[in-house]
Amino acid sequence: MLLTSTDAGQIALELLIADWNISEENREWFTIFNSRLIGETWYTVELGIEGFPDRWFLQVYDNGVCDPNYTFISPILANQGFTDVVNVPDIIAEVLVCERNAR
Repeated sequence: MLLTSTDAGQIALELLIADWNISEENREWFTIFNSRLIGETWYTVELGIEGFPDRWFLQVYDNGVCDPNYTFISPILANQGFTDVVNVPDIIAEVLVCERNAR
């Protein structure tokens, strides 16, 4: 099977959703912003939550395996507070708060 950038995006999204135990009803908050082939053997996938600057970057190899060691980047520091997450479901807020605190 030849992996496409769309396939890689879906594989990365599934890994992140599973990693955080996101319910089906809350997975719509996550967006695939970019998925591109790097070299000949893997894709870099950029995921995020629409309206937020936070991003996850994952690697998906051409055999369909997603590296579980992803990178999270956010311009918002943990000590800046979390007032931006008050209008999202609790699990989405928890994911953002935990990821920001872990940086």
